[in-house]
Amino acid sequence: MERIYNQRIRMLIFAILPVALVMTSCVSQKKVKLIQERVNKEMTTQFENPRTTTYRIQTGDHIYIRVYSVDPKTSKFFQSDFPYLMNSTYQYLNTYVVDEFGYISFSFIEKLYVKGLTIQEVQQSIQTQLDEYFKEATAYVKLVNFQVGVLGDVNSPGNYTIEQDQINVFQAIGLAGGITDFGNYKEVKIIRQTQNGSEVYILDLTDNRILESPYYYMLPNDVLYIEPRNSKSWAYSKFPYQTLFYFFSVAILGAALYLNY
Repeated sequence: MERIYNQRIRMLIFAILPVALVMTSCVSQKKVKLIQERVNKEMTTQFENPRTTTYRIQTGDHIYIRVYSVDPKTSKFFQSDFPYLMNSTYQYLNTYVVDEFGYISFSFIEKLYVKGLTIQEVQQSIQTQLDEYFKEATAYVKLVNFQVGVLGDVNSPGNYTIEQDQINVFQAIGLAGGITDFGNYKEVKIIRQTQNGSEVYILDLTDNRILESPYYYMLPNDVLYIEPRNSKSWAYSKFPYQTLFYFFSVAILGAALYLNY
């Protein structure tokens, strides 16, 4: 009799064990929680990021230039007295493309070499030449083709056009709908173009020191790639709890009836 009872107990354990394993297979919060503290609870919450990395113009870039002036003649010369439409399409259609040699042709300036310069340096160069010929004229320069790519384990991978002057990695991931349940927060690659080619840097989104990283702010043409986890687990948001609890209840009820038989 005792032998039969022990056999029934083992059968009950084998019936419940798979359910218990499934219920404990969810992803640990430490693997998905962002910007975690690495030292202690009393460390400062302020992080300095001087942004020493600045994008430098490359061949094929689209640069929007507009000259403002209170002088009617100067304003008419640069057509800045026309209605100004504040949208990205208008700006793109009124851009100057950097040719293969690194030059743009802007108004009275026949050739202006801009390759390798920052937007601020291009604006200062145009402003210097404006001051020689015009009074009270101000140049405004903006890079229009500011695009970043977000690929890998995100909900909406693709290329995104950025209208503001800067964007960080978290904002870029937000544009892509966030990281999926199977994305690896510790293995996020950022691919960045350089004057000599490209470089790849790995970011750990769970480390709060990312806020001080020179790669925290993205540059035009950067690509973020979210690595998948080594093992894919059931996620809280997709797991069929009702079905699980139903079968679990049936299993317990059946086991109880079987033991009492």
